Amino acid sequence: MCALHRARGSVLVIFLLLHSATSFYLPGLAPVSFCEPGQAGKENEVPDCKSTIEIFVNRLDSVESVLPYEYTAFDFCTIDSEKRPSENLGQVLFGERIEPSPYKLEFMKKEECKPVCTKSYDTNKPEDKAHLDFLKKGMLLNYQHHWIVDNMPVTWCYDVEDGQKFCNPGFPIGCYVTEAGRPKDACVVNSDFNEKDTFYIFNHVDITIHYHVVEHEAAGARLVAAKMEPKSYKHTKVESPDCTGGPMYLNNKFSGELKIGYTYSVQFVEDKHIRWASRWDYILESMPHTNIQWFSIMNSLVIVLFLSGMVAMIMLRTLHKDIARYNQMDSVEDAQEEFGWKLVHGDVFRPPRKGMLLSVFLGSGTQIFIMIFVTLIFACLGFLSPANRGALMTCAVVLWVLLGTPAGYVAARFYKSFGGEKWKTNVLLTCFLCPGVVFADFFVMNLILWGEGSSAAMPFGTLVAILALWFCISVPLTFIGAYFGFKKTGIEHPVRTNQIPRQIPEQSFYTKPLPGIVMGGILPFGCIFIQLFFILNSIWSHQMYYMFGFLFLVFIILVITCSEATILLCYFHLCAEDYHWQWRSFLTSGFTAVYFLVYAIHYFFSKLQITGLASTILYFGYTMIMALIFFLFTGTIGFFACFWFVTKIYSVVKVD
Repeated sequence: MCALHRARGSVLVIFLLLHSATSFYLPGLAPVSFCEPGQAGKENEVPDCKSTIEIFVNRLDSVESVLPYEYTAFDFCTIDSEKRPSENLGQVLFGERIEPSPYKLEFMKKEECKPVCTKSYDTNKPEDKAHLDFLKKGMLLNYQHHWIVDNMPVTWCYDVEDGQKFCNPGFPIGCYVTEAGRPKDACVVNSDFNEKDTFYIFNHVDITIHYHVVEHEAAGARLVAAKMEPKSYKHTKVESPDCTGGPMYLNNKFSGELKIGYTYSVQFVEDKHIRWASRWDYILESMPHTNIQWFSIMNSLVIVLFLSGMVAMIMLRTLHKDIARYNQMDSVEDAQEEFGWKLVHGDVFRPPRKGMLLSVFLGSGTQIFIMIFVTLIFACLGFLSPANRGALMTCAVVLWVLLGTPAGYVAARFYKSFGGEKWKTNVLLTCFLCPGVVFADFFVMNLILWGEGSSAAMPFGTLVAILALWFCISVPLTFIGAYFGFKKTGIEHPVRTNQIPRQIPEQSFYTKPLPGIVMGGILPFGCIFIQLFFILNSIWSHQMYYMFGFLFLVFIILVITCSEATILLCYFHLCAEDYHWQWRSFLTSGFTAVYFLVYAIHYFFSKLQITGLASTILYFGYTMIMALIFFLFTGTIGFFACFWFVTKIYSVVKVD
């Protein structure tokens, strides 16, 4: 039952953002008016309204498996005469497969136990036995239906602890009672589900449509909620069901012929309090994690802001004293007794080892940083609301493709400042190294999905389209950026670099590279790990994510924290006369990705119920992609912060 009590969505935004989010809907989505049959199109009646309410079905998923499946994979009632709605790139990448269903409702027309279809199975036939086995597998792993009415999820609302009501935007296929007689998942809701080693199929749904009559705007009514309750009935007369029999069950060792009749009932209820713009709120307000996590997240943010302020204050006061002391050294004797970070001024801008690779990472990291920033801006404005399915992923992919120019420019500029001359190799690596690693991982995961027959497997045509976007748009834009980057003069440093490298003295344990890198990622991770819990829940536990306003604030704090932590450690290393700051600054903040990876492993074993080798491989395969992207993103922030810091402090001191 714990799977049923998981939160399916949460909204946490700060003060004014919280208020605006509850009444803000996706810009550009027009409401649809509904009216009773016979009134649509009549003059002086309701000219622009619909009388038929279509129910669409989406792919089925489970918290116990990473593999989503299409609605048709489970041999439910289908309709072949209608075309499927077009899907955007984000929906395809997330495995969404929306298609019309045979459930057709007439506005204000009440139905009782209306038959939809009857499915017959004979276990002596291999095809029928395969369908039954797959259906039992779906019930065993608690696969969930996801229905859509008027672009709104159909929810199953039920009572949980403390008298609260939880609204789940999905409902299970069925449930299973183990051989020991222990009911699993949804089987606990009905005491009639008590046969050992038996599956109970939810073959009936009671649908309640809530509507709001618009009085001073457009004519007609608008749908503000769609709720349902799954039930199980073993219809005595499948052709004319009455929904009065016992539950529809299937013994695990059943053999022979079986008929499953699917039915539904529908009623309409007027709701004068819910307006169309806030019709998603009842789902969000029922989430138990929302109130529980609010104070802990705020506490974490206050701590991070306090530590960031302390770091900034210490750095400013210490640096002010250092610069004043260095600039007061007028005599030759004082100059010969230089100490601290000024002592390495002739080596601090010496090109790093593996400068080619570092410049490529910086280019890719810049591309990812701008992509995340712009995507979060759009999300905060409401354009990437979950009401617009697949918009978030579509926006991110399109932005990444179009941001090839800054990636090529940054990589070329820094590679040239590092003294590199192999510009062709540099631009090719910028185009293909990091994206190629991500695509190779994604392609292997896609092969596993193909092999498992999952709806998340990307079609060959979409795969070709993504390659076309990469090669035909992103790569040329990267070349254009690299052209301007190499054409521009190199970055001018405030101090000259000595010809002979200075020997670095023996370092203490705390100023050695590895301890500093390991310590540097702790503070940035501390400001995101609670938010990370919600993000991982939205990905792997199929929950809706609405906290974009709050996420943007955490993003800004993450940037500030990565910058300050890296600058602080960079200052300590320069004071210890270690001038190899370029790679160390990138790896210090980039090490946050390692903590992210460790947390993802902990989340897998402690929070998820995923079973099966394929699902496990998929989880860690996709997690590695996220860790790589996070590594490039945070590492680039640390490098640019440290680069600005080093350039600034050496430009304000006198160097003889």
